[in-house]
Amino acid sequence: MSLFEHEKYSHVTRNLNDLHNEHMTFGDHIADSVASYVGSWRFVILMTGLLIAWLAWNSIPFLPHFDPAPFILLNLCLSFIAGYTGPFVMMSQNRQASKDRIAAEEDYSVNRKGEHEIQQMILHLDAQDQKILEILEKVDKILEN
Repeated sequence: MSLFEHEKYSHVTRNLNDLHNEHMTFGDHIADSVASYVGSWRFVILMTGLLIAWLAWNSIPFLPHFDPAPFILLNLCLSFIAGYTGPFVMMSQNRQASKDRIAAEEDYSVNRKGEHEIQQMILHLDAQDQKILEILEKVDKILEN
């Protein structure tokens, strides 16, 4: 049996992404998708374009204004977007925080296993040093005679 086939050398690490994705609900996937889109440049550019178009349409004198200044409908729409996307972002952040806690626990477990293995190697090396010293002492005695 090779050294790595022994049971004490079993793998400690796991793929946390797979582990965490197994427990994700449909709502978790939706929250991540919404948070990913809202936190992107694509969303910022789209919203900037829409705001500029809205303000321009309702500010140019010869066009019919559906939301004249002070743009109350625009304010309502922006409040709705912020109020609606905020909980999705928070759910995604909470899920990510949970995933980070699992990763920290996994790191701790791997570090503990590594520490134990290093201690075992040090003990093994100390035992080898002791045997080598015993052999050298015997060789010295044989050479003295």
